[in-house]
Amino acid sequence: MTADFVHGGNVYEAARTSGRASNRFVDFSASINPLGPSPVAVRALRHSLPQLIHYPDPDCVTLRLALAERWRLASDQIVVGNGSSELIHLLPRALGIRHALLIGPTFSEYARAVALAGGKVSYLHARRSEDYRPPLELVLQAVRRSRRPVDTIFLCNPNSPTGQAVPAESVRKLVQAAARRRLRVVVDETFVEYCADRSVLCDARRSANLLVLRSFTKFYAMPALRLGYLVGAAPLIQLIRSLQPPWSVNMPAQAYAVAALGDRRYVGRSLAYMQRERTSFVMNLMALPGVRVYPSEANFLLLELPASRSARVCAATLARQGLLIRDCSSVPGLNRRTVRVAVRRLVQNRRLTAALRQWLGGQA
Repeated sequence: MTADFVHGGNVYEAARTSGRASNRFVDFSASINPLGPSPVAVRALRHSLPQLIHYPDPDCVTLRLALAERWRLASDQIVVGNGSSELIHLLPRALGIRHALLIGPTFSEYARAVALAGGKVSYLHARRSEDYRPPLELVLQAVRRSRRPVDTIFLCNPNSPTGQAVPAESVRKLVQAAARRRLRVVVDETFVEYCADRSVLCDARRSANLLVLRSFTKFYAMPALRLGYLVGAAPLIQLIRSLQPPWSVNMPAQAYAVAALGDRRYVGRSLAYMQRERTSFVMNLMALPGVRVYPSEANFLLLELPASRSARVCAATLARQGLLIRDCSSVPGLNRRTVRVAVRRLVQNRRLTAALRQWLGGQA
């Protein structure tokens, strides 16, 4: 993987590089629910272990039925994948994407998936002066001006790594306008549980040109199990399923996800905690000299360091202290001073804030 496609969450590489055990790191580079997995879902996972002697359900029928009931969809409108990343990489092949427009700065795997399938990518970047708010009002203007015809638009909402989210009604207007030009819109809602009113998932029931990605990784804290799903028109969903390798999703992941969907207490606790702790974390980070904290509706924050500092040096310095953050300097549309940090537990957030304060003071 090239430097252009670096992701957070690689505690194993950090451990190999430093000689420190992986469990000695506090990982702010991966934006995972700080409360950890759903206890109800963990119990379901344990109960599924006797099924390890069998192949997993290749069609994920029980999970797709649970998702269909949850979102009032038909089960044939849902495909489950080995993380949303598998589905992102299947999309260019299924859609025949030749030229995609990405609303950036955003997740690198959209561009990588399109490029690997032989397609082209253009960006329309949000502006720093507007706190990186996705400029949906400019998207169709850019499509009309493009010398090469665009066939697919990618929008991450809330956006990673900036944390900004746009209203559902604005997304709907984009989808409707795109339909008139026979364009498809892929909306990645990996972090939308933290601002559910921004979701357009249920619109996929009636919008033939809309596909919506979801993930269990972030909110339900199961990155090691790998599970995501895609909602869209049934014929296209069936095509994507036909492109998957057999047994793409393991049985423990399926069992965990079904149980997690029903754990409403966990959802309520997670949302309440994030609202409270994110607000506190933002205030503490804003008190750091020269640090700019961008608005976020997700479980992470985008920071811009002072002009004399670099994200690369900051990330390396903190890693030596067992604190991993996401260096965003290689993300198209951001500058060399931007980093992303997850909102974690109170004590951990205070530790990171203190380490940043020390480094910014020149004492690190």
